[in-house]
Amino acid sequence: MKVCFIVSEFFAWGKYGGYGTATRVVATELVRRGVEVTVITPARGAQPEREAIEGVTVLSYPVHSIRAQFQLLRACQADVYHSQEPSLGTWLARKAAPRSAHLVTCRDTRVSADWLIELRSWLLDGSFRTLLTYPYENNPLVTSAVQAADAVYCPNEFSRPIAQKKYRLTRLPGFLPSPVRGPEGPVRKAVRPTVCYLGRWDHRKRPEIFFGLAHSFPDVQFVAMGQARTSGRTEALRRQFADVPNLEMPGFVDQFSSGNFQELLSRSWILVNTALREGLPRSFLEAAYFKCAILSRVDPDGLASRFGCRVENDDFAGGLRSLLAGDVWRERGEAASRYVSAKYGLEQSVDQHLELYERVAHEGERS
Repeated sequence: MKVCFIVSEFFAWGKYGGYGTATRVVATELVRRGVEVTVITPARGAQPEREAIEGVTVLSYPVHSIRAQFQLLRACQADVYHSQEPSLGTWLARKAAPRSAHLVTCRDTRVSADWLIELRSWLLDGSFRTLLTYPYENNPLVTSAVQAADAVYCPNEFSRPIAQKKYRLTRLPGFLPSPVRGPEGPVRKAVRPTVCYLGRWDHRKRPEIFFGLAHSFPDVQFVAMGQARTSGRTEALRRQFADVPNLEMPGFVDQFSSGNFQELLSRSWILVNTALREGLPRSFLEAAYFKCAILSRVDPDGLASRFGCRVENDDFAGGLRSLLAGDVWRERGEAASRYVSAKYGLEQSVDQHLELYERVAHEGERS
């Protein structure tokens, strides 16, 4: 069986977001189980047109070249095409391979209010990417492709009715978990209270709030993993908070090639998320698997309110105090780990993907 993932990024070249991370995890695990996997993604930087990453064939095309994308999709000849977010590529895949099975996962279904937040943040970042992304993801061709898909899924619960309404689906999308790799060894928490940040340092994410907390909690260790989209903003933040002694800024940490990622999550007590909006961040699931409580303004699927603290009126300081008091964080972090292990654990989540692909490919053979 051959599976083709259609995705806006793949964790390897220049962008290291949730879409690319989720795709790389499931793709490499499918390869490990004997599935032939191809990923088709827009090229970033000096990314080659074709390469093999952990057994996955990654094909890239020039950004916004519809013709090149269509040609790759048609040449792939996969049994199953799986879009990792509805896009024009979803529609192109149906045209390129009409006899194949077509699946869609709505990873971060953005409605008008979400796009306004994105637009304001991108303008602050000095980028017009949102203006280019919007028509690529929001047009009648994309809606029709989602409606015509063999199956539509969400990797979380709260966005299922949102996706159904946005794409005018007759049925509620199913739930398909994104596999999350758990700890490879014992989780050893630091003796000193330690909180971490995992994500981009862009304006929408508001990392300054996290950095500012370090001033207010000198007895707590703060670790900020990530970087901004631009080197200028990354360096500006480093200079601005360089004199905070209890703030570590290791920057981008590659979870696929470095053990530092697991080590940092293992010793952290709490994950802090300061973003204005999110889907269901992989950082929530990854940190929770490592028994971290979640401190966040956003509360997808109730993860923060159930397994940490949901922040009201941006009172992150008050939320942090409540989690540190009496080791509240520990009980909630351990509960979070049990939840993620049961719902998003690697083996059972990959099993669900594999069973789905085999079923839709077999149904396609009979039709």
